[in-house]
Amino acid sequence: MIKYHYQWIALIGILWGVFVLGGCSDFKGPQKEAYMIRVGESVMTVTDFKQAFELAKIAYPHDSEQDAASSEKIHLQLLKQMTERMIIMERARELGMKISDSEINAAVADIKSDYPEGEFEKTLLESAIHYDSWKQELKIRLLMEKVVAAELDKAIEITPEDIASYRAEGEGKGETASDGTGAADGDEEAMVKNVYREKTETAYQSWLRKLQEKYTIEINKAEWTKIIEK
Repeated sequence: MIKYHYQWIALIGILWGVFVLGGCSDFKGPQKEAYMIRVGESVMTVTDFKQAFELAKIAYPHDSEQDAASSEKIHLQLLKQMTERMIIMERARELGMKISDSEINAAVADIKSDYPEGEFEKTLLESAIHYDSWKQELKIRLLMEKVVAAELDKAIEITPEDIASYRAEGEGKGETASDGTGAADGDEEAMVKNVYREKTETAYQSWLRKLQEKYTIEINKAEWTKIIEK
């Protein structure tokens, strides 16, 4: 089972509440605002995309947002990330998968346990992140990982041949461990984890491409042009 990387999803990439997801929100009726990205029944509006950009650019040097080329690069990266994210969320909607209250509460407790009393809330406050927004983002991230795990775990198998190949590759690169195994990490468990990670990454890209072919993905080119030319 792919474990949830709680620390990674705790405070990184806080792109909160930006989705109107069929079956995953209280949204009913026609979409009034112009869409930026549409994947199946999942929609991201232009306003949502702009809000996500304001949050995303925090991770970049201040000067980059003043440079037209850098700004366009950030927008393109965000567009790709948001489209990929929406594809996975659309798959979750299609499969009827959700995160229960007990799952989200367990994840929150696990994350908070790594912080001294009161420090987690202080960290959010210093980052100008509202707790409810952070929790909603965490729930989305957990759902995404749950979908990926459910779809890919059954397709990934680690064989003795895989380990032998990985060991030989490490020896060929001169990455011989102190125990002479040829594994850069020095033990069997580390090799299994590395092989699993490599297989997962390969399987993920193949799985994602199939979903891209399956779903109707629309980018509002007119609105996109307005954004990058602004």
